[in-house]
Amino acid sequence: MSVSLENIAFDCADAATLATFWAGVLSTEVDADGNEFFATVNRAAAGPTLMFLQVPEPRNGKNRLHVDLAASDWAAEVDRIVGLGAKRLDEHTEYGAHWITLADPEGNVFDVAEQHA
Repeated sequence: MSVSLENIAFDCADAATLATFWAGVLSTEVDADGNEFFATVNRAAAGPTLMFLQVPEPRNGKNRLHVDLAASDWAAEVDRIVGLGAKRLDEHTEYGAHWITLADPEGNVFDVAEQHA
């Protein structure tokens, strides 16, 4: 018996809006049939689907789980993602890695690390 990672789920106020932000981050599109209650990104692609589900309560406190991304043209990608609506929170260099912590439009925290070729 084996387990596979199928979805990474985001609770949110507006599924379509947050899915649009994350589709932009990943340079892809929101999957067909998304709406403010439920939307997905990368459902047909290999790897996990990002799934967005509307919930009535706001995010409260720090994420206990977050997405880590990496980019070879780090500065340009961070600027692009901020242009999509992310907010810069902090920058770190530890354990031989350099990354920035950002928040998406609903305050979910994620990191973008500098990827070395």
